[in-house]
Amino acid sequence: MTDLVFRKSSYSGQDQDCVEVADLPCGAAVRDSKNLARGHVPFPVAEWSAFLTSACASQS
Repeated sequence: MTDLVFRKSSYSGQDQDCVEVADLPCGAAVRDSKNLARGHVPFPVAEWSAFLTSACASQS
């Protein structure tokens, strides 16, 4: 998958060292912005949804 469009969180500010995410048809892909050569890690929808639910809950 070379056509993934990665984006960083708005919480990352201007820092170039962040984790980036791209939408997948069946979930999301995550990569380290300072080490692009290492590729990305795909997560299925259920795992990505559980992560987002947990992350949002911890921000409340």
